[in-house]
Amino acid sequence: MIRLFKHYIHRAQIILASVETAIFFVAIYVGMQVRFPSSTPNLELLLPKAVLFTLVMMVSLVSVGLYQRHLRDEALGVLLRIGVAFVGGTAFMSLSFYLLPEFFVGRGVFLIALVFSLVLVLVNRAFFGRIADHHALQRRVLVIGAGEMALTIDRHLKRKTDRRGFVIVGYVPFGQEEVKVDKTQCLRKEESLINLALQLGVSEVVLALTERRGGALPVEEMLDCKLSGIEIIDLQTFMERQTGKVLLEILKPSWLIFSDGFAQGAGRAFGKRVFDILASLILLSFALPIMVIAAVLIYLDDRGPVFYSQVRVGQNWKLVRILKFRSMRVDAEKNGAQFAQKNDSRVTRVGSFIRKTRIDELPQLINVLKGDMSFVGPRPERPEFVEEFSKTIPYYAERHRVKPGVTGWAQISYPYGASHKDTIEKFQYDLYYVKNYSMFLDFSILLQTAEVVLWGKGAR
Repeated sequence: MIRLFKHYIHRAQIILASVETAIFFVAIYVGMQVRFPSSTPNLELLLPKAVLFTLVMMVSLVSVGLYQRHLRDEALGVLLRIGVAFVGGTAFMSLSFYLLPEFFVGRGVFLIALVFSLVLVLVNRAFFGRIADHHALQRRVLVIGAGEMALTIDRHLKRKTDRRGFVIVGYVPFGQEEVKVDKTQCLRKEESLINLALQLGVSEVVLALTERRGGALPVEEMLDCKLSGIEIIDLQTFMERQTGKVLLEILKPSWLIFSDGFAQGAGRAFGKRVFDILASLILLSFALPIMVIAAVLIYLDDRGPVFYSQVRVGQNWKLVRILKFRSMRVDAEKNGAQFAQKNDSRVTRVGSFIRKTRIDELPQLINVLKGDMSFVGPRPERPEFVEEFSKTIPYYAERHRVKPGVTGWAQISYPYGASHKDTIEKFQYDLYYVKNYSMFLDFSILLQTAEVVLWGKGAR
């Protein structure tokens, strides 16, 4: 894993993206050379055109989820995503040629560039799929501890894709803790920890002891590993890095206090505000026709109000009133506030569609322009639910340290939550966002939100 602007990214993802960036960049030059083999292409003149093509196609790939942390699609699913990305990229490039004719490269060159890049992307994905999980390319991890804390790894990282980038070479029981992990994975420490680590070719040691008091912590041996160039990492940080969330079940106040993150400041707030205004204005300019059509259809459906206004908890627990397109019957909450359920009978015919496509959220762009919300952040929750969750979920109030958002890390990482367990899961992603916020993470979430809409993830 590489930490870029405080956000963890798989090294494999960076390699994959770098190779595909190079493919798209070279594609325009290849297209020009194949289309006009007898002429010498003007490399300087083609440079801005190659850059535009690369940016558009890479954004298209990101937008359909092809650089997800844990992409679990089979080969057919990946092919479908690549197809959607190339169709979207082609459409946007065609629009760019119309609006910016100086970037036009010719239909023949463009077609050759598309075919060339499509073939190489498919080959690259097939090749990458074969080598990404090869043990020789993975970090070798030794876990100190074999009890309840160490078992957390197996509980949360079950799938092969969850363990991409590393392999656990074994667990080392320490002290009197009861062994909870698979005993066949436990290693007998007959010599020093550093010798064991060197014999196994370990590059990282994860501290996962259930009990650290009373001399249970092998400080001297871990220091030997650290000074020998082996990375030492605690379980909470390891799980944050691998899962993209902060696990509540092993979270200690001391980790929150001494870990990096949770940075605030006037410069950071100003940058985020500028980002919010620009992103909202750009999206509104494209979404306005859709919003008008949605408003007409909502009114025609049952002659009720078009908009739905609701009080939510904003930054620093300030109450704000947010706007949405109404997707439920007018009397939907006559029995009080409740989560939307799957196939909820309160949802109208038009409401079902606008919820699945997230069109119902578009009026919240007005809240963003007003400053009540941010474009990216934890989803705003109702005061009734916040009061309830704050009593039952540790640290729940901390999600309100930042402005709520139209979209967020939890929304692209986890489906719609309609239970207490789902709320805990989504909060763990929210806490990761609050801790590791950066403009880079915001932009990444913004691009990946398109994939959530296209694939209809989590809508109810």
